[in-house]
Amino acid sequence: MFKNNEERVAPTQQSSNAANNTIGHGTTLKGDVETHGILRMDGKVIGNLHCHSKLFLGKDGQIEGDIFSQNAEIEGEIHGKIEVSENLVLRASAVIHGDIVTKSLTIDPGAVFNGQCHMGESAKPLLTEKASKTSKDSKTPKEVAENGTT
Repeated sequence: MFKNNEERVAPTQQSSNAANNTIGHGTTLKGDVETHGILRMDGKVIGNLHCHSKLFLGKDGQIEGDIFSQNAEIEGEIHGKIEVSENLVLRASAVIHGDIVTKSLTIDPGAVFNGQCHMGESAKPLLTEKASKTSKDSKTPKEVAENGTT
């Protein structure tokens, strides 16, 4: 009787095997976070974040630690290194204090980025090297500040 004119897109294997996750506004997580699904974050993480899919960091989202993700779209604030194996997008409200390693980078006018950037084919060895390391060996920026060691 009624027709839906929208084209249906088949779900990817990634989305069918992993949950979509949300860290809401007003939520603070301390410690490392790892997810295999898409992550929407409007809260705060103090620790490293490993997202094996796509990270969306909202305008109110904050991360104090390193980020490792397949893809990422950033609107919030990050204090730490960002390593994205495919595409990183910094929206106009993004504030980044740390280095970036990515295959592809898009920066909207108004975004703030303070750090160094390694892109394209030159970033591949850095991403591969980091992927072999475990997150247990890394410390959050807060731990480094408190203990004075890396």
